Amino acid sequence: MIKSMTGFGKTSTVISGKMIVIEIRALNSKQLDISTRIISTYREKELEIRNWVAQTLERGKIEVSIYQDKINGADQAIEINFDLAKEYYQQLKNLSQYLNNEVQSDLFLQVLRMPDVITTQKEDLDEECWLLLKDKIMETCDLVNQFRVEEGSVLQKDLTQRVHLIIEFLDSIDPFENERMLEIRNKLNESLQAAELSRIVDSNRFEQEMIYYLEKWDITEEKVRLEKHCNYFLDTMNATESQGKKLGFITQEMGREINTIGAKCNHFEIQQLVVQMKEEVEKIKEQLANIL
Repeated sequence: MIKSMTGFGKTSTVISGKMIVIEIRALNSKQLDISTRIISTYREKELEIRNWVAQTLERGKIEVSIYQDKINGADQAIEINFDLAKEYYQQLKNLSQYLNNEVQSDLFLQVLRMPDVITTQKEDLDEECWLLLKDKIMETCDLVNQFRVEEGSVLQKDLTQRVHLIIEFLDSIDPFENERMLEIRNKLNESLQAAELSRIVDSNRFEQEMIYYLEKWDITEEKVRLEKHCNYFLDTMNATESQGKKLGFITQEMGREINTIGAKCNHFEIQQLVVQMKEEVEKIKEQLANIL
């Protein structure tokens, strides 16, 4: 099973007559990066919230939003300091008269923008309400993980298809490989005869050198290792835990074996198959960037 790093979860609950909404978004990131927007009532619990999210979601760019939605038209208790507003208004009016400014229609709006004229009441954190919010945060994290699993299953199907394509391309090399090795042997014989060395070269010694040369350009080991890497990739995807980084390491080894095959084989059809395998490896790497 693999998980995507992309996920979303949203829950809401009524606490003390107020609608509290929890939203968690997860995006791609090599490391764990958590950002929070929390209403002032629960801000003192930010560190605890970060720890829960980190343990549950493990990796990615995580955005946690806890905000208060409106119920019955009011979302926060506010207070207006009438005495301070009156003093501000009088001072601004005096200033306007002093500057001979006859336009005073916006004085009221200016007063409302002045510091401490309108304030919100900060509520004390109630332990029972906090436990209720804590349960909702964990529920939201579970929704994010469920989203990740569902998207991960789609990615797993795509990755499985691409790995099987690489195995098919690898199997298609076999008939061309026999042809390639025969061509190498014939070219060596032709070169030897063209140089008129066949009469003075010991046939047994020449055969030994031929075997050594052919082994040097043989790709059997690379093919075996590549097939094992592909099977290991499929087994890792079917493990109980998502292992995106491990899959990335396996993909690097697959690419290394494919490059070696391409470097050893100076054969048109095999080079075409190598290019197709490289293309699939690059597509796998792109998908792995979104896997946990």
